[in-house]
Amino acid sequence: MTETAAGGRLEVCIVSWRAREVLGACLRSVLAQPEVAGVVVVDNASGDGTLELLGAEFPSVRVIASARNLGYAAANNIAIRATDSPFVLLLNPDTELHAGAAAALLEALEADPRAAAAAPQLRWPDGRIQPSCRSFPDPAALAWDALGLAALLPRSERFGRYRMTYWGHDTPREVDQPMASALLLRRCALDEVGLFDEGFPLYFNDVDLCFRLREAGWRIIFEPRARVTHHHGHSTRQARPAAVLASHRGLIRFYRKHCRGRVSPLAYGAVVAAAWLTQWPRAAAAWLLGRG
Repeated sequence: MTETAAGGRLEVCIVSWRAREVLGACLRSVLAQPEVAGVVVVDNASGDGTLELLGAEFPSVRVIASARNLGYAAANNIAIRATDSPFVLLLNPDTELHAGAAAALLEALEADPRAAAAAPQLRWPDGRIQPSCRSFPDPAALAWDALGLAALLPRSERFGRYRMTYWGHDTPREVDQPMASALLLRRCALDEVGLFDEGFPLYFNDVDLCFRLREAGWRIIFEPRARVTHHHGHSTRQARPAAVLASHRGLIRFYRKHCRGRVSPLAYGAVVAAAWLTQWPRAAAAWLLGRG
């Protein structure tokens, strides 16, 4: 492990695809954290000058250049396997760590030996808190969200459960599935449950990982003292219709993997059918919006 700062205790993994314009700010924020011992960037065949930027401005960063776009899950697995520290921080290239963010996440995990992951509070570039945690997508939670009851009654713990709109993302708590845009993971927990399932190439791989961690008895912590600016969707915005399809198909695969036999056949069939039928009109709408 190459130390980039004295006393570094974690390594950072970043998967980048056509994110050159934001990656530099991300890396500068990472390298300013004393706890960081090394950084691995896997570039998913961006072809946008990312490799040239890394070579010229960030010589201490280990770069793994893929000849093709491997997707988020496979590229992150490559990055994680290239590290050996006891803690691994996954970051999207459109994030920027605030001062003390890495330290706060480490403290959260070190304070709880059964915590497998710690997520920071995400912020929009204008400073507003960005909701970043959800419950697992059980049929009732998805139904309230799809029917608009979550939007109508966002402060209801029952109806706002899926997106956790009843909570301000401003207090520490245990959660089901935080966004993996910024997520500190304990390596021994990954050794127990495995890395990302590459059958979820873009979406729901983080949900699947969190579900497997929780099933194995690990906890996942939200730590608002750690703050991260997130520009949100910089890469996926460039291929929005494909991202919509990937999201729907990720939900279907998650249900087939984890929910068959756990929920009623009627509820299972309703979720899978709804996800399958709505993917095409939503992808078409995203395509039309992208042309506008």
